[in-house]
Amino acid sequence: MSDDKKRLGGSVGGGRKLGVFSGFSPPLQVMGFIGTRKGDPDRGPMVRMRPDDALVRLVTAGDLVRVVSDRCSELAVLEIDESLPRGAVVLRDVVGASLADVIRVLRVDRPPRPRP
Repeated sequence: MSDDKKRLGGSVGGGRKLGVFSGFSPPLQVMGFIGTRKGDPDRGPMVRMRPDDALVRLVTAGDLVRVVSDRCSELAVLEIDESLPRGAVVLRDVVGASLADVIRVLRVDRPPRPRP
C-alpha cells in the first residue's frame, strides 16, 4: 500500500480523510448579519446561536468553530444567545455569508496535548 493510501485510510481520494473538524452538525439558517467597521470595539468573525443548538454540536461559548456554507469557510468565535429561534444564527464579519444562507457550524478539534 502506498504512503498516500495509508495516510488517508484507503484508496487515494476515496477513503476516509483525516481532518481537524468533527461532530454532528445539522444545517442552520442565517437570520442576521453584523458588519463592523475599523475602530469598532467588537470586531472579527463571530457566530451567535442558541444554547440547545450549541449542545447538539458539542460547542460552548468562547469556542473556536468553523462556519461552512457553499460559498465560504471561516473560523469564528461562538457566542450563546437564548433570544434566537431554534435553528437560526447571527453572524458577524464572516466573509462570503449573507442573510438567508444555510450554513453548518463545526467544532474545531484541538490537537492532543503531548504527554509528559
